[in-house]
Amino acid sequence: MSAPTRTSPPETRTADRLATGTLIACCLAVCLAQIGVAVPATLNGLFQEHLHPIGSQLTWISDAFLLPISVLELTFGVLGDLFGRKRLLVGGALLMVAGEAVAATANGVHLLWVGQALAGLGAAALFPTTLAMVVAGTRSHGDRAKVIALWAAFLSTGGALAPLLGGLTGSYGSWRWSFIVVAILAAVSALVSQLTAHNSSSPEGRSLDLGGQLTIGVGLFALLYAVIQGPTDGWGSAPVVVTFALAAVCLVLFVLAERRAASPLLRLDLFTNRPFAVASVVAVVGMFGFLGTAYATSIRLGPIQHQSPLRTSVAFLLLNGLTLVMTPLTSRLLARVPARRLLAIGLILIAAGDFWAAALPVDDRALTSLVLPLGLVGVGFALTVSSITATAVNTVPAALEGMASATTNQLRDFGFTLGPAIIGAIALSSAASRFNTALAHSALPAGAKAAAGEVAAAAGPLAVNSVPPTSPPGQAAPLALDALGHGYSIGFLVCGSAALAACLLVILALRGGELRKES
Repeated sequence: MSAPTRTSPPETRTADRLATGTLIACCLAVCLAQIGVAVPATLNGLFQEHLHPIGSQLTWISDAFLLPISVLELTFGVLGDLFGRKRLLVGGALLMVAGEAVAATANGVHLLWVGQALAGLGAAALFPTTLAMVVAGTRSHGDRAKVIALWAAFLSTGGALAPLLGGLTGSYGSWRWSFIVVAILAAVSALVSQLTAHNSSSPEGRSLDLGGQLTIGVGLFALLYAVIQGPTDGWGSAPVVVTFALAAVCLVLFVLAERRAASPLLRLDLFTNRPFAVASVVAVVGMFGFLGTAYATSIRLGPIQHQSPLRTSVAFLLLNGLTLVMTPLTSRLLARVPARRLLAIGLILIAAGDFWAAALPVDDRALTSLVLPLGLVGVGFALTVSSITATAVNTVPAALEGMASATTNQLRDFGFTLGPAIIGAIALSSAASRFNTALAHSALPAGAKAAAGEVAAAAGPLAVNSVPPTSPPGQAAPLALDALGHGYSIGFLVCGSAALAACLLVILALRGGELRKES
């Protein structure tokens, strides 16, 4: 007789199947969330053409999605620990379905903001929940490293797929189809999560920090509102000054609330660790530089040069897609080279690419001109994003690694949110000033000057650059093109300077031998 075949107990087979289903559901969900983040970047030209946003309204389309992520990511992590992560996995995907559906049917920029905010709320639930679920299903450091690497690969896949989705649908259909496709993907993700994901939670020692969440939420929103609206409303206008003051008050109250909270949203004592504090600053400044670059590139190719979404998508494949292609290399480098060195190299590459992009003439519409500068930024980002968390985590005791990682991710996302806000504010302020001066000293007929001045006063140089060239205000379009090119060149310079400053901070403040964890 042959030996009886050994089979796993039913409960073991079920657990294995559930673990595989959880991994599939989480990888699909994080890919979806990243697509939602990145897809509008290739469509800004179509938004300007079809919805006619004025002033800072174009910036809010991106930041309406990013703001919930930067504000609520840690809170959703706590909610998942307390009440179960599967609920958030399914609920986050359903929120994205609703948000993308609203965006797809928007007949104006305000409804598009609502859709983006709803979808961003869903993504804010998906990012921390997916990572927590795959980590909770592992039992060894080796297995954990493998599933995190797979999770990161699907995150990068979303960043690479988004430009293709936006470029193809925008060029051969409508920008609305981009949101429809994302809504369909979100519905599939919700169904897969409901059917295959295994629930997990970690309620021990966790509680909601309502005071911290309220103060940081209001504070960050007020800060972003003031930064984005400054060029449109005037930096000295009452709404901008009041919201700056409100942001300062709320951030002070947040610090006080966190010092008193039994289970704080953010462990402030982490920042008494000098290397961690430095790494945190680098996370904000460096990621601000990268997403500011992406936003400036989007505006340059779309609303300024009126290039098609498909051509714009090529630029974003260089910015986002290289992270996926380089994943095997960066993983090997992290195993052999100190993370802080990779971080410094990545930041200097981003700075070099930005300074190169700033020198390109605005009337140069050849995509080949952008290959090398954006390629440098893309390679730099791939090195930076893979090493920035490792750099921060390597500075703290093992018991605080989870909190350090979550905090660094939160700060990184805050840097992402600041990118479009600050670069849009700087570029539009500079462009408006330069255009008004050039218009006043131009030899255009008085009627054309008056018409162009009215359009600029109502909607800024982007609107003048988009009116028909045969119309009276269209005669000033070359002046608007020059002003916008100058303004967004300054934007690239600011991003490059931020990346360079972050690089110097890494070199000077984290120099020496390997960073040692404090006991």
